[in-house]
Parts: sequence; C-alpha cells; structure tokens
Amino acid sequence: MFRAIAGLWRWRRNPLCRRTDRAEGWLALAALLSVVLGAPAAGLAAEHGAERALAATARHQQEDRRQVVATVVRVLPGGGRAGDPADDPRGDQRVLTVWSAPDGRLGRAAVTLAHRARAGDRVRLWIDSAGRVTAPPLDGATVASTAAAAGTVVAVAAAAAVEAVRRLVLGVMLRRRWERWEREWSRAGPGWGRPRPSAAPN
Repeated sequence: MFRAIAGLWRWRRNPLCRRTDRAEGWLALAALLSVVLGAPAAGLAAEHGAERALAATARHQQEDRRQVVATVVRVLPGGGRAGDPADDPRGDQRVLTVWSAPDGRLGRAAVTLAHRARAGDRVRLWIDSAGRVTAPPLDGATVASTAAAAGTVVAVAAAAAVEAVRRLVLGVMLRRRWERWEREWSRAGPGWGRPRPSAAPN
C-alpha cells in the first residue's frame, strides 16, 4: 500500500507513468485514508452505541435486582470440580440456600459457590424482582470496558474489510493488465525479431 502511494508521488509527472500505476496509487491512498480515518470513526461510533445500550441495561438491572443474605441449609453432592478434594477451600461447591426477600417472602434455591461452605454459613446472593437468583448488575467499569472492546473489534474489522476490498480491486486491475499485455503480445509476437524490409535503392 505504501509503495503504491510513494510510486504515485514519484511518477506523478513522469510520461512513463501508466494510467494503471496512477490508479493503483490512488487506490492505495484511498484505502490508507479509510483505515486511518474511517476505521477509528467506525470504532468510536460502535463504542458509543454499545456504551449507551449497556448503560441502559445496567440501569434496568440495578432497578430490578437486589442483594440478599442467604443461609446455607446443606451442601449438595456433586458440586466440586473434578479432582478437587472434599476439604479443598478453593473448590466450587453446590449448596442449598434460603433467604428472606425485602418484601418478606421466603426464597430458596440451589447455588454454586466459589468457596467451601457449611450448613449455617451466610452468603450474599443477587435476586431479581421475581425472586430468582441472578448475576450481579453491570457496573460502570464493566460497561466501559465492554464498550471499549466492542469499539476495538469494530475498528479492526473495518480496517481488515478495507484491506480486503483493496486487495480484491487490485487483483482485478492486475488481471486486466495481464490480459491487455497478452493481447498486445499476441499482435506483436509473431513479428518479434524479424528484420524489417529495407527500402529499395533508387
């Protein structure tokens, strides 16, 4: 891409510069501007859009979800990871819990804990308005990082798409150039190297 742009500048006033050379240079310049300006703009637009959508989701989750303190009733079998010893404090564990919701209703659910617990232990859980155990609501840091990641992916994808289109168009141009050369050679080839007839002497 950069060689084509440099060639366009170097050959801009040279009579030997072909139209195809200029076309390749302009194609490379247009692709470069699209990558440098267009891809970041697409990434920023995607980031802002994702941030607005995620922020709305976060607000809804924060309004709908509540944190409660639940009590472990008993440990359920088969909750640990394969190979974890029963007394490993780092192993996941499946337990049955009960809690009292803010409206006074009694909740009950089996949950997976990232640490070992015993009956009677207290754990904090998030529940939604229907009383179901759910994940914590999105926070500002998660919204920002997810939106930034989405913008980065879109910017990279846009740059890759521009480069793919440039290569496709360049391939078409090169194929047409070779076809034109073959036609010209087919006309000039049969007489190549043969001496031209000299003019008859006076």
